[in-house]
Amino acid sequence: MGRVVVEFMPKPEILDPQGQAVLGALPRLGFTGFTSVRQGKRFELEVDGEVTDQVLASAREAATTLLSNPVIEDVVAVVAGEGAR
Repeated sequence: MGRVVVEFMPKPEILDPQGQAVLGALPRLGFTGFTSVRQGKRFELEVDGEVTDQVLASAREAATTLLSNPVIEDVVAVVAGEGAR
């Protein structure tokens, strides 16, 4: 059984309130030096058999048509997920 990992990030022009909340909490918890936080999302798709180029292409198409909101998100990675959790 194979796995494909698809990762998304908000487009740069989109506000990220969750990222801003994390950025505000970091120094209160003693973590300094960070100037920006953006929070994305990740999907792990399990497939029967090996992850081939055709499987990755299909996952990329699913990512752009179903898994993401293309108005506010960019697909940043579609990769074979060896050892993904």
